[in-house]
Amino acid sequence: MKKEKVSCKKVMSHICESLGEDLDSPKCKAIKDHLDDCADCRNYFKTVEMTINFYKKYDVELPPGAHDHLMNFLGIKEE
Repeated sequence: MKKEKVSCKKVMSHICESLGEDLDSPKCKAIKDHLDDCADCRNYFKTVEMTINFYKKYDVELPPGAHDHLMNFLGIKEE
């Protein structure tokens, strides 16, 4: 299975979409500026990326309801 590489722009777009904001909005620009300056947040997002890649690489099956629980825990609304 080929590992999908996600660009920084796609990550920012997803974050901003989750917030209901445009990529060029002041809120999204502030998030990008913060990520550029904050090593803790960059490390957090790197850890999330590694976790996602692990699940994709090993085709891990989540128990029923685990995906919804994770999205609720992260405060992400799916449409």
